[in-house]
Amino acid sequence: MIAKIFPFVIAAGFLLAATPSGVVNEYVGAAKCKMCHNKPDKGEQYKIWAASKHASAMKVLKGDEAKDPKCLKCHSTAAANAKLAQETITNAEGVSCESCHGPGSVYKTATIMKDKAKSLASGMIEPTEKVCKTCHNAESPTFKGFDYKAMLAKIAHDDPTTK
Repeated sequence: MIAKIFPFVIAAGFLLAATPSGVVNEYVGAAKCKMCHNKPDKGEQYKIWAASKHASAMKVLKGDEAKDPKCLKCHSTAAANAKLAQETITNAEGVSCESCHGPGSVYKTATIMKDKAKSLASGMIEPTEKVCKTCHNAESPTFKGFDYKAMLAKIAHDDPTTK
């Protein structure tokens, strides 16, 4: 049992970690990301996410599954991180930006987001295979394997302004 929970504890600790300045990032919700990340010249990341299975992850849960913490930890950024979530993030968002990129209250400002190094130093996470596998693993009742490279290509949403 502990072996099954351990990866999630490690991932949660990583996501909840304080920034170098000691400030703990809070979850702000996809609407805050949308303000900048939905513009065509920036790559329309919000639009890509909104059309993805991540955005509709709560819709696949039936009946009591929608209240089951074992399901919610992977189907809802808000439910999985309720202690740090603000009012701006809801279960309906499903697996939102901050599930993969970390809570954005500190790095969300334009002056920080323009500089990738500053963003990372302020708590933004670059998703890795390990981050994805905190949910896409054999613990899921619907798991059928996980091809990281193929799945990454499906959700790719680069920001051309940071290159």
